[in-house]
Amino acid sequence: MTETDIQNQIRVAVSGECAIFRTNAGELWQGKVVWSKEFQQNVLIRLRRVSGLPAGYSDLSGVRKSDGRAVFIEVKTPKGVVSEDQKHFLHQMRECHAVAGVARNVEDALRLIGGEPDDIG
Repeated sequence: MTETDIQNQIRVAVSGECAIFRTNAGELWQGKVVWSKEFQQNVLIRLRRVSGLPAGYSDLSGVRKSDGRAVFIEVKTPKGVVSEDQKHFLHQMRECHAVAGVARNVEDALRLIGGEPDDIG
């Protein structure tokens, strides 16, 4: 099972408890869309690199419905490794009293949402 499969299962499973969203961290390119006669399709010009979310931002984020606390779930496969940036982000969110941790399956995510902390290293 892929990480995306696990993310999708978790999103469905916690939807009753949380408003939860898939996030995409990292860099992307933005520019102006113009028609290219040469390529016969739209192209981007005046490109600029944009960094959206900070390094280590969790795969899933949202709000727990019962109390409004922010929720951050880093999703990993059973053998997936949590990066130092991800650990740092989760620790920072916990310091802000958010629900934050790693889930390798639906059961992990439900325990996290229910208030049982995990060991993020």
